[in-house]
Amino acid sequence: MHAADQLLAATFREWLGHPEAPKANSAADIYRHFHRSGAHASVARSQRVITGVQEEDGTRKFLLRHADGCETESVIMPIEGRTGRVRQTLCLSSQIGCAMGCTFCQTATMGRVRQLTTAEIVAQWHHATHELDAQITNIVFMGMGEPMDNLDAVLGAIEVLTDHNAAAIPASQIGVSTVGHATGITRFTEFMQRDGMHQVRLAVSVNAPDNLVRETLMPITRAVPMDALRVAMDGWIEAGGRPVLIEYVLIPGVNDDPTAAGELARWLDDLPCRLNVIPYNPKINSPWPAPCDESIDAFIEAALHAGLKVNRRHTRGRHVMAACGQLGAS
Repeated sequence: MHAADQLLAATFREWLGHPEAPKANSAADIYRHFHRSGAHASVARSQRVITGVQEEDGTRKFLLRHADGCETESVIMPIEGRTGRVRQTLCLSSQIGCAMGCTFCQTATMGRVRQLTTAEIVAQWHHATHELDAQITNIVFMGMGEPMDNLDAVLGAIEVLTDHNAAAIPASQIGVSTVGHATGITRFTEFMQRDGMHQVRLAVSVNAPDNLVRETLMPITRAVPMDALRVAMDGWIEAGGRPVLIEYVLIPGVNDDPTAAGELARWLDDLPCRLNVIPYNPKINSPWPAPCDESIDAFIEAALHAGLKVNRRHTRGRHVMAACGQLGAS
């Protein structure tokens, strides 16, 4: 049986809305046509529907209502690369809500409502592509939920998204972000070693230079201290993974002291990585404001001085609650 047929057998019944999947000799054709064209005569009309779209400076957040009435938020972001080419990056949700309890995150205020299925994850790409006419070039699992807490569905979605008969997005253009789920990173490392998956990307939300500060922001630190997290990231690199993207949400008065950049650099030591500084995007009734440009620049300068490679995440969609850490407000 072809790979497309195997994927269909696992996930496509949900798309079809029929009790039985098509026979193997027709499955690949239907599968390919449905993903590339957005519809097929053999596929029942989806019960999922986009219930709202909000836009700010080209960034679009859309709500997708699933068959049970629950909704996910996803974000389409135009990002200009170093060559000037604009990529359309889709930020996917892997859960409805989140159980991780990060204190700076709007999604955490929901708790975890439920997991998304592989089909529900892929549906976000499908609706963005075929209803919102977005030419998606990159995928990041950085929306609602902790991807490593729903890893079976996430890995299934990556298989569909990279399949040449489906979304055909290169593995090198897909990244998965985690709050520091060490066992999930280990499983993702094993997945990365499969044929065709070596270029997938790993992002880890660290957000603090030590366990004491990190625990106040991210409760997972009690179960997975930073030393254990570092071991998992080392395992990713040793297995041939690409440099890790270290995410650091910069929160005024909490983790933005420039000395923290030096402490973080010492913890990262010789790990192949890049630091992505993300200015905090306030959640509803947030105890913290967004950081000012002066504090952002001072932290980045200190990180560069400490020897780190640094990017600054440009804020997109903050006023429509579409920026990093703000999903779930709707």
